[in-house]
Amino acid sequence: MDSDSFDAFYNASFSRLVGQIYAMCGNLAEAQDCVQEAFVRAWDKRRILDTEQSPEAWVRTVAYRLAVSRWRRARRALLPPDRAKQPEQSPPEPDVTRVALAQALAQLPADQRRAIVLHHLCDLSVAEIAQEVGSPVGTIKARLSRGRTALASLLQDEPQPDEPASEVRHDRP
Repeated sequence: MDSDSFDAFYNASFSRLVGQIYAMCGNLAEAQDCVQEAFVRAWDKRRILDTEQSPEAWVRTVAYRLAVSRWRRARRALLPPDRAKQPEQSPPEPDVTRVALAQALAQLPADQRRAIVLHHLCDLSVAEIAQEVGSPVGTIKARLSRGRTALASLLQDEPQPDEPASEVRHDRP
């Protein structure tokens, strides 16, 4: 089929095919889109489409299949996602600093650890921590100071020159 005969075929059958697909799918805009897409595909195959073998039937079949595929896609989009088909998401690997911080926090006394976490991780002020914990503001300040000092020594990479590597000082309250 050459381009002139294809144009004649298109002009003669487009409206009829839209009406037929509309009757099948019930949506005029969808029918027009599907028939247009089917004609685009027919244009790509125009050299092998034979006027003797009813190219209109071929275009109608392609348009109907497109309409059904779109309907299925639209219907699937309305369903809740199937968790079994979702890619498995594993929690991220903890990095070295997070592990070291967790281990160092675990070595602090509970009151100091709580004050450090509330202040530095929860972004609470000293007054807010004192109110939440039920302790005076001065006590919270002392716990934060002592906790920071203890964390600094627990998280240091290399021992300080005035402190031998084999000794660990436990005289801090």
